[in-house]
Amino acid sequence: MGFLAQTLITAFALWAATEIVPGMEVRSLGWLLLAALVFGLVNAFVRPVLVLLSLPLTILTLGLFLLVVNAAMLGLTSWFLPGFSVHGFWAAFWGAIVVSIMSWAATRLFAPPGG
Repeated sequence: MGFLAQTLITAFALWAATEIVPGMEVRSLGWLLLAALVFGLVNAFVRPVLVLLSLPLTILTLGLFLLVVNAAMLGLTSWFLPGFSVHGFWAAFWGAIVVSIMSWAATRLFAPPGG
């Protein structure tokens, strides 16, 4: 899937999370698109390092610690952008779950067959 399509899917997932999860807010469509771009970059560059560093804890918790890592990536994204805010750990935690589910579903829905 192309970069633009994946960014738009992430933007949709972030929008859904701001609508569902209390404590997540976005000021405008522009901030939402920028948040999707920054979230993609954070997931591409920071998340692999954090996953590697937390591997023992991830194994110990049978993978559940990855939910905390995903929440941290969402929190880091909000730290970079004043127009996108996540208030507290639980908002980040539930927001990361919503974003993951929505991104997966939208990617499955719009991905070309056999791809």
